[in-house]
Amino acid sequence: MDNPEEDSSSAKYIENITFPSALIEKTFGETLTLMIVTIKCDMLMAFVKDFKGAAQILEKAGYTQFTPHYITWYCPQAFTLSRQCKSQCINRGRYCAPDPEQGFSSGYEGKDVVIETLRQLCVFKVANETNRPWVWWDNVADFQIRRPMKEKKYNKECADGIIKSLGLDAKKIEKCIGDPDADTENPVLKEEQDAQAGKGSRGDVTILPTLVVNNRQYRGKLTKGAVLKAICNGFKETTEPAVCLSGDVETNECLENNGGCWQDKAANLTACRDTFRGRVCECLLVDGVQFKGDEYSHYEALAPVGFGYAFCVTTCIANRSSLGDCIQRCLLSEELVETLEETHLTSSSVFCTVGCAAMTC
Repeated sequence: MDNPEEDSSSAKYIENITFPSALIEKTFGETLTLMIVTIKCDMLMAFVKDFKGAAQILEKAGYTQFTPHYITWYCPQAFTLSRQCKSQCINRGRYCAPDPEQGFSSGYEGKDVVIETLRQLCVFKVANETNRPWVWWDNVADFQIRRPMKEKKYNKECADGIIKSLGLDAKKIEKCIGDPDADTENPVLKEEQDAQAGKGSRGDVTILPTLVVNNRQYRGKLTKGAVLKAICNGFKETTEPAVCLSGDVETNECLENNGGCWQDKAANLTACRDTFRGRVCECLLVDGVQFKGDEYSHYEALAPVGFGYAFCVTTCIANRSSLGDCIQRCLLSEELVETLEETHLTSSSVFCTVGCAAMTC
């Protein structure tokens, strides 16, 4: 590594640095910062687009309430009239965001980001007032697709087009945004800044992005499956929504040794089922035939009382056939008639003696 430039004024501080460190030029540091911010933004938007469907299903069915939050900073009072604060802040330095392109000479500015942040919050507010809070997900996803900053489409005109397509009241949203140049607080952004502070069991929001589930900060991968599993764990068993039983949150514990559950490989039958809480071994219902057993080592087909049905179940299982279709064909077959004639069965005691080879009586 090249030696840092000599600077006698900072020498007394440098000699006190005892943790692993490296000195780099300011321009290189700004480039690294931009790369990190870009990666985080891309990761967050990828999650929003992937999670949108599940989030809207949960919210439309009344299982959850999603509330988006955005972080802004404020400019110290002494610098509110500086070039940096004017380009990165609105409402006289009260609400700020870093310059998205790390430069004050061209391109979009931090205040453009703050205004868009405010617009998205107002979209949620208006959508929530009309009992359609899930529209926020559509707005954010469309925003990313139709208004990329790289294509210079990060503007009010494009935003208004998306808002109109979602059937939201544009006038209410503009009223919510207010005047970004006014020397007053914006109630929506002020509420967001207050929400950054910890409340109750939830700590301060210091990491971006942050997800809070039931007032507790989520710590895990920001992926659809991982987040959905965390949400689903908040429901009692048998009360969870159907989306919690989808493949996105399966633990795949059945893949290893069939989860320790009973299985018949030849017939492709298994008592193991993956859930978001882990695997469970449960009684099977296959093609209308209910199975009964200890769910781990022993299983039998439980059929309706009657030798004809018992004979068909036994035959179909032995032949490794699709039970539903096979049983229907068997019940109408001459083979069954001949078997019944040959056995001359006249009592239920004989049925239990013969039928229990494949069933529980």
